[in-house]
Amino acid sequence: MQVGKKVVCVDDAFPEIIRRLYTELPRKNAVYTVREVSLGREKLAVIKDGKIVPHGASAEGATVRLLLDELHNGPDPLCAGRELGFNAERFRELEENHEQNEERAGVDAGLAIAGRN
Repeated sequence: MQVGKKVVCVDDAFPEIIRRLYTELPRKNAVYTVREVSLGREKLAVIKDGKIVPHGASAEGATVRLLLDELHNGPDPLCAGRELGFNAERFRELEENHEQNEERAGVDAGLAIAGRN
C-alpha cells in the first residue's frame, strides 16, 4: 500500500479496548485514502486491571501501520508523537481499473440522463 492510494475497509471488528482508545475507527466497505505507511506492532499494549501498563507493548510481530486522510486519532500512549494507526490487514487496496470503471459508469449514466431531456 502506498500513500495516496484508495483502500476499502474489510474488517471493522475492533475489541472494546480499541473502541475506547480511538476517537475514529474505519467502517467496513468504506473507502479511505492512505496518508502514511509505517511499521506497527501486533499488540497495542499490555492491559492489567483494565489499564495500560507503561512500556508494556508487545514486541510480538511487526505489522504494516496505516494512517488515513479521513480519520484522525490521538497519540499512541506507548509511542510519544505517533498517532494511533490501523493494521493494513484490515484494508484492501482498490484497483485502479475498478475506480476508472466506476468513474466511467458515472459519466455514462450522466450522458444517458442528459440524452433523455
